[in-house]
Amino acid sequence: MVVDSSAQTPPDLARRLGLVVVPIHVTVDGRCWREGVDLDADTFWARVGDGPDFPEITTSQPSPGEFLTTYRDLAGAGAEAVVSVHVGSEHSGTVNAARLAAAEAPVPVEVVDTGTASFGVTLCAWAAVDALAAGHGPAEAARRARAAADGIGTVFVVGALDVVRRSGRLDATLTDAAGDADRAGEVLVFGGTGGDIEVIGAGTTVAELCAVMASAFPTGVASRAAVAVADDASRPLADGLSAALAGREGIVELVHYRVGPSVAAHLGPGTGGGFWLPVDTG
Repeated sequence: MVVDSSAQTPPDLARRLGLVVVPIHVTVDGRCWREGVDLDADTFWARVGDGPDFPEITTSQPSPGEFLTTYRDLAGAGAEAVVSVHVGSEHSGTVNAARLAAAEAPVPVEVVDTGTASFGVTLCAWAAVDALAAGHGPAEAARRARAAADGIGTVFVVGALDVVRRSGRLDATLTDAAGDADRAGEVLVFGGTGGDIEVIGAGTTVAELCAVMASAFPTGVASRAAVAVADDASRPLADGLSAALAGREGIVELVHYRVGPSVAAHLGPGTGGGFWLPVDTG
């Protein structure tokens, strides 16, 4: 199983699921780094801080050669096939690079365009791992990873609207609405399922924002859930959301993940939120 580092998979979870992570390239003020290799989230946030002077950050997908090296290494270690699960092609060229590499790989490679981003990719890969553990083959695992994307829910607030506007990751009508709310002293909460994002509420305090975000998570439905921690400014949101979800009926596992540079480049500091995916526990 292969993912790219924009999946924001915590290292311990990657080890547990058997995921091999191929790093996204992140350029900060002209210097290029490999996410998770020579620039982890802690180092990134320590370098850029959480003030108003957020540096210029760009991202680029791994090269086909990097993917091919990974696939060859896995084949050399005994893998008979590979499932490679990645950030949606509308967000990045990562899937195309993986497909080019798959055409030359020494073993069959199922490349999955999840259509989602950030920890949503990890949830899709997790669904594929479940399929393999249940005895299904790579093709079925890839199908389940693709299908999982339609059920993934997310909720979040952003603390740096100028960064989000530059990235184009949110529809302009949403960022405009967030700007209007900001001028009125409110922060908007965005959320949705299956990639459809809309405004779901607003708040003026951390407690209010956490309550709105927590209300979006399912209750009484078996689900995996995750809470994001970005910079220090976002920790109260992460702590509040985690507390609100603690003991929530139906959540079978709550993961905490760090917002690393490949996602922070598009959302900036102060971002908080999370993901969830209903799962079959039968």
